[in-house]
This record gives sequence, C-alpha cells and structure tokens, in this order.
Amino acid sequence: MAGKRSIFEEVGAGQTVPAAPVGGGIDARPKGARAGIRLWLVALFLLVATMIAVGGLTRLTDSGLSITEWKPVTGALPPMDEATWAEEFAKYQAIPEYQLQNKGMSLEAFKSIYWWEWGHRQLGRVIGIVWALGFVGFAVARQIPSGWTGRLVLLGALGGAQGAIGWWMVSSGLSGERLDVASYRLATHLGLAFVILGLIAWYVFLLGRSEAELMTARRGGERKLYGLSTGLMHFAFLQVLLGALVAGIDAGRAFPTWPDMNGTFFPADAFYVPDGAGGSLPVWHAFFENPGLVQFMHRMAGYLVFAFGVVVWLRGRKSAYRATRGAFNAVMAMLLAQVALGIAAVLTAAHVHVAITHQVGAVILWVLIIRARHLAQYPVAGSIREGTA
Repeated sequence: MAGKRSIFEEVGAGQTVPAAPVGGGIDARPKGARAGIRLWLVALFLLVATMIAVGGLTRLTDSGLSITEWKPVTGALPPMDEATWAEEFAKYQAIPEYQLQNKGMSLEAFKSIYWWEWGHRQLGRVIGIVWALGFVGFAVARQIPSGWTGRLVLLGALGGAQGAIGWWMVSSGLSGERLDVASYRLATHLGLAFVILGLIAWYVFLLGRSEAELMTARRGGERKLYGLSTGLMHFAFLQVLLGALVAGIDAGRAFPTWPDMNGTFFPADAFYVPDGAGGSLPVWHAFFENPGLVQFMHRMAGYLVFAFGVVVWLRGRKSAYRATRGAFNAVMAMLLAQVALGIAAVLTAAHVHVAITHQVGAVILWVLIIRARHLAQYPVAGSIREGTA
C-alpha cells in the first residue's frame, strides 16, 4: 500500500515521465558521406563518358591495334626514345592490319595512331586509380552509407572486367587475316561501358536525396511510366550494341544514302560473307559481318526506338509531376537530335566529326532516359501553385 502523501505535494511528483517520441528515425541513422561520394561518382561518370568518346575516336582513326601487348602496369609509360619506338613499330608491322592494309606506313604515321590507343588505355588506368583511391578513402574513414559498399565494389569489379574485355577485343585483330577487331567483341566492350555509365548515373541520382526523401517519393511513383521507361532504356541499349557492330566493320561507310540503301530498301547480298576461299560463311555470320545487313538492322532498330520513344514521351507528358514531365521532354528532344545525327552520319559516310558526335549523342540520350526513369520511380513533388503534385 502506498504511503500517505502531503496535500502540498505536486501531482505526479516522483513518477517517471515517458520520453517524448523522436521523429525522423530513418534520418537518424548514420548516412555516411553521401555528398562526398556523389561528387566522387560524378568525377567517375565524366571520366567514363570521356573514355567512351576517346574509344570511339580510336576506332574511327583505326588506332585500336597499334599497341599489340597488354601491360596494365608497365604499359603506362610510352616509348621514351627512338629505339623503343622502333621496337613498338616492329611489333605492329607483324600484325595483319599493317601487312594487308597499311604496308609502307611511316614511323611518324604510326606514332599518331599509337598515341590514340595509348591515351585510351591511359584513361582507363586513371579511372581505375580514381575508383580505388575514392573507395579506399571512404571505406577507411567509415563514410560509406549503409547498403552502399556492395554497389561501389560492383563498379570497381566491372571496371576491372572492362579492362580484360578490352584486351580480349584487341587480341581478336592481331592474327589471321582480320584487319579490325571482332565486331561482337567491340559490342561487348562498348555495351559494358554503357552499363557502367548507367549504374554510376543511377547512383548519382539516388545520392542526390536522403533515404527518407527517397522512401517518401517512391510512394508517389508512377509504375506504368517507370515500366515504359525501363523498356525504352533496354531498347536504347540494344541500339547501342547494334551501333557497335556497325562501327566494328565500318558498315556506316558502305551505304551513304537515306532513306534508301543505295537505291533499295533492303541491301543486296545481305546474307553473304566471303570465306576467303571463293565460298561463303554460314548465314549467321552475316548478322555480324555483312555491312549491308548490319547497317539495315541498326537503321530499323533506330526507327523502332524512335517510335517507342514517342509512345513513352506521350505517357510522360501526362505525369502529375513537373520534374518528371521535363525529364521526358528532354528525352524526346535528344531522341530527335540523335535520329538527325544518325542520318547525317549515314549521308557523310561516317565522317569522323559527325560519327563521334552521334556516339556522344548516344551517351547523352542514355543518361537522360535513366534520369527520366529515376524520376518516374522517385518523383519530385512540388506545390499546386507550380503545377505539380
């Protein structure tokens, strides 16, 4: 039985008062250096985008086979004297591209293509170093947000795989009678570069808002629009791979007319690939090695991507969110520009400046699609006055 209390005692004195609830439990978790990691990823994004452009120029200038060995560490140093230059040139003279196509090339001409390939590989090394320094630095400082370690490790693993695939691609052009790298290996190499770039872009968008903001935004996500934009992303990726096949066999220079292909809708001998002995290779080779068929596939896929892009854009225009509508408008504008650049590349027989602009356009379109997809899943809410939900 409780003891007697004084009539002057405050009511509730001596009793334990429960603590007031504290909101923002998600925000109270250790979040790590989200802003710092985002800046680091932006730097990696710019480096990878530059790498894709330099890789395209390396291909367009026929420089990709000028370095015939893969030395990830010691290869960082270029030839420093005439004797070393002569040694590198002798290695190049032993491969089919020189013997069958560039016979009689001067040492000075060799140096010009060597520097393109060396710069391409050097940029790959820089990307690897920037990733490693950033990851180790944030890990040692324990500033990686919860759930992000695996994502960042994945980027490094894909980067390492990209280096190995790059050599696998180059090695395909160093023997036999091949004058260029195998087109399907080039497509694999470029495709992985776009995967890495897309992942970095997605991570940058995610790190732009807090976990609590993302969870709140996801409740207002537009599932149908997200699904359509995901389909457009996959379709655009397929078109990138087909573009790599075109570049791999110089198919962009074979039919410099539009909308026809040298006067016909479907190119003649589309399923014929010579075997070097007066016969032809099996039909499936034509899908990778016949310039007419490869360019036809790239053209038709381009028309389909554009048509599907219009459907997605019309759906995106109906979004309740201004930022989302703006993102899909940007996709449509770039899609129109990319179609125009593709036609220009055809009509100029893949002129270097036009072709590389077309490739850079593919990068921009790819990132804009990913951004629109992100906003479809995580919309940015505004105010009624601004015309948003």
